[in-house]
Formats: sequence, structure tokens, C-alpha cells
Amino acid sequence: AKITSANEEFPTVNFADRLRQDAAAGVAVVAEIKRASPSKGDIAPGIIAGEQGLKYAKAGAAGISVLTEPTWFKGTLEDMRDVRNQVADQPRRPAILRKDFLIDEYQIYEARVYGADTVLLIVAVLEEDVLGPLIKCARDLGMEPLVEVNNDDETKKALRCGARVIGVNNRNLHNFTVDCSTTETVMQLNYEALTKDGVMLCALSGIQTRVDVSRYQVLGVEMVLVGEALMRSQDPQALIRHLRGLDDNVLVKTCGFKDVETAVHAAKAGADFIGLVFAEGSPRAVSVEGAKAIVEAIRHRRCLPATPDRPLDTEAAKRQKRGPRLTSAAMEGSREEVEAKWRAAT
Repeated sequence: AKITSANEEFPTVNFADRLRQDAAAGVAVVAEIKRASPSKGDIAPGIIAGEQGLKYAKAGAAGISVLTEPTWFKGTLEDMRDVRNQVADQPRRPAILRKDFLIDEYQIYEARVYGADTVLLIVAVLEEDVLGPLIKCARDLGMEPLVEVNNDDETKKALRCGARVIGVNNRNLHNFTVDCSTTETVMQLNYEALTKDGVMLCALSGIQTRVDVSRYQVLGVEMVLVGEALMRSQDPQALIRHLRGLDDNVLVKTCGFKDVETAVHAAKAGADFIGLVFAEGSPRAVSVEGAKAIVEAIRHRRCLPATPDRPLDTEAAKRQKRGPRLTSAAMEGSREEVEAKWRAAT
């Protein structure tokens, strides 16, 4: 009865779909509310969760992570309910994540009753025969869980259990050290598995600036979770826009691409313009057919390296809202010839 009531009062937002809406235009940001942590002590002990959550929502966060653990993080389930109520009327409202040490199905049901759209499942504290059923339990309640890993073994366990949204925690939970290369290592060791079947890769912990975000975007990361930096910020809304790259004053053009993979890599790294050279005889000249392939990849797909066994997903690509713009470089010949080749490519 409580679940039925919760579904009526708090209809769920599909967590993975909500992330992809923002990731299609660059990266999704999940903003975290935590008053304290075991590694940092008090961070913002007097914060009002609902007010903070509303700031995050207005800044364009794709999700809001709410710590509900009371001892070390000074959070409560009421904090999560407060956030959910405050953002209910926001357009494209953020998905609400319950972040806690969840080890039992009861806690997942509890999360749904208090308004969660998703839950965090930490592989380090769950045996494989427990993780799988918890993932299923969350999905049965309409919630796609965020499954947290910290190393190769945990990633493989998560994949075996069918995780679809995997977050790599750059913080080692045993000693609290942060190593921002952790995400890169996990990606390199599990590239094929993480880039097929719609698995979404996320980076957690140690993210403070746009430079940090760009580093992960190049790897194919689609979401970053940011906590401490936002909780300490005097203007968390501005910081979210900065992390998403919406406050950039400098536009960057890169030029001379001849293949899809390199052009897509540049776009994922943050290029605003992709230049193509049609000048005959130039070592950087691209054919019309090659230019067409680059244009289609830039406009109509997530910026992940192309592989022969993973063709362009044109249906998903149509949902992309924004991408780098394309320009043609000068070439020998008349203006009409230049324009004709450019039109043929685009």
C-alpha cells in the first residue's frame, strides 16, 4: 500500500534516460547533498536539504544525490523527501538518488516510499548473490540503480549482475584516498563491456572543475557526481553550469580531420567547431564521403570512438540537443565549388 501511495505521490523519473538527456549535449551532472563525511568531517552541517536541492535543480542538475546515513554523513530520509517535494514542479526535474549503505531489499522499498527515483548499490559491501537480487528489486520498483565500483574486479562483478549504470568511485573506501585515474583504469580494462548494450559509465569523487569533467568526457564518461565542491561553493548554481561547460567564454575550433574516430574524440574533448579541409592536394583533405561520415557522427551520436561492431545508433542520435558546429576550410577554386562540396557533405 505504501509503494502504491508513493507511486502516486512521487512518480519516478527514469534515471538512465534523464542522464542521457544531458549527456547527449556533453555531460550530465548529479549534484550531491551531504553535510559531512568520514574523510572530511563537517562540510556544511547547517544546510537545509530542500533549499540546496532546489538550487541544484534550477542550475540544470540531471540528478540530486541525497545522503540519508545519519552517523557519518548527518543525513536523513526526511532530507530526501524534502528535496523531492521542493523540485517536484521543476521542468525536466532531476532524478533523486538515495545514497546510503544499502544491503537489504527493505531499504530499497524505503527509498521508493520517501520519493527516490534511484538508489546507490556499492559493490564493495555486497556479495554477488546479494547484488543481483537488489538490482532486480530496484528495477521492479521502477528504479534503475547506480552501481558503484572502485576497481576491475568490482566492475566485472557489476557487469555480471547486469548493471546498466556504473559509477566508478575515485575514492578508495578503505583509506579514503582519491585517485582520479581510477576511472580511466577501469575504462581501459573493461572498454568493450562498458561501451555495449547501453551501459552508462559515471565518474564519482574528486571532481571540482571543468578540467576534471573534460578529462572524463574524453574517456566516454557520461555523468559525473559532485558533492563536496558544491557543498562548499558560495554559488553552487554557477559551479554546476561551469561543470557542464555552459559558462565557457572561449570557443575552440580544431581542423583537418580525415576520419570519424579522431573527429569524435576532439568533440568529446570539448571542441566547439570541427573544421574539414576540401583543398585538393592538401595532406589534410577529406573526401565528400569521408566528410559525410564525420558530419553524421558529430551531429547524431554520443561522442564515443567508432568501432566496426558498434554502428551508428541513428534513433538515439536524433535525441541529441547540441553538438559542436562544423566549418569548411578554404580551398582552391571558386566559392561555388567550395559551397557545393560543403552542401554535399552536410
